[in-house]
Amino acid sequence: MFARLSLVLILLAALVGGLAFLKYTQIQKQMAQFSTPRPPSTVSAATVVAKTWEPTLSAVGTVKAMQGVSVNNEVAGQVKSILFASGAEVEKGELLVQLDDDVDRADLEGLVAAAHLAEIKLKRNSRLLRDRAVAQGDVDESTAQLDQARALVKAKQAIIDQKQIRAPFDGQLGIRQIDLGEYLAEGSAIVSLVALNVVYVDYALPERDLPQLALGQSVRIQVAAHPDRVFTGRIEAISPSLDKATRNISIRARFDNQEHLLRPGMFARTTTVLPVEKRTLVIPRQAVAFNTYGDSVFLIRETDGKLKVQRRQIRTGAVRDDEVVVLDGLAEGDRVVSAGQVKLTNDQEIAIQDETAPNAADQPQQP
Repeated sequence: MFARLSLVLILLAALVGGLAFLKYTQIQKQMAQFSTPRPPSTVSAATVVAKTWEPTLSAVGTVKAMQGVSVNNEVAGQVKSILFASGAEVEKGELLVQLDDDVDRADLEGLVAAAHLAEIKLKRNSRLLRDRAVAQGDVDESTAQLDQARALVKAKQAIIDQKQIRAPFDGQLGIRQIDLGEYLAEGSAIVSLVALNVVYVDYALPERDLPQLALGQSVRIQVAAHPDRVFTGRIEAISPSLDKATRNISIRARFDNQEHLLRPGMFARTTTVLPVEKRTLVIPRQAVAFNTYGDSVFLIRETDGKLKVQRRQIRTGAVRDDEVVVLDGLAEGDRVVSAGQVKLTNDQEIAIQDETAPNAADQPQQP
């Protein structure tokens, strides 16, 4: 009995000892892992470069036609003929609509006849006056009657001309608003007409930008209909006063539009180009950690032959596309981490996978 109890105790002691040794071995392995230096983190790097920065002012605007009207009639009448098609290109003076003028033309014939008769009476009385057969008053009366008759002819001819609705300038017509045989009251809308060879873009900028604006300044726009095209124009007018509600200044830019790609009413993203500034330090936008308490980057330094990173607070300026201006905190030639920042801490060793730099430094940047 005693031998069995001793055997059980020996077996239990061996089991406990084995478990204790196993646990001790695991703890030693874990301690060895913690004491082993962390492997370098693989990141991408970018170099701080100096380039000529083209400053701009951004805003939104609206495309407007240089000339645009709703063609209408000056006198009432019935539509006799429609001589245009919706969307057609027309020239100045081209006949668009003819209103019924048969009655007016008949009246005109009577007025012309009356004017002719008045002219004959004046000639006869003038001859009789030389023979003293009539008084000077008769000649004066005949002269007045002739002038009145001629005036009535001109007035009737003007009404007939007004019943011919013509294009006031070269341009493109809109959609027809009338039908054949329809009676039009004075001022009825017939069709819209816009001149598209030249268009305006109206937009506004804050009061603080006024000193940087001048007539003839270059303006670039983009529209949703043609996202890959950039249209270039010039400032043609700057409002002499500011909007009292917004304190913005209104600006009008002129754009050549021979291809008719820009249409009135389009929403335009405008970029007013300012004079080129001195060379400015820029880095890729993704290299910067933007925070409310300050912007920062991971600066790459070589220490004891190893590449390590150090968080550096910087002051940034304008942002354009994938680049940002560095106003303070970095120098030209510094290298910063452009990808892989999330896993980094101060003084951590890194391995650079690739290195990038902003585009050529000598060319102004386009938006």
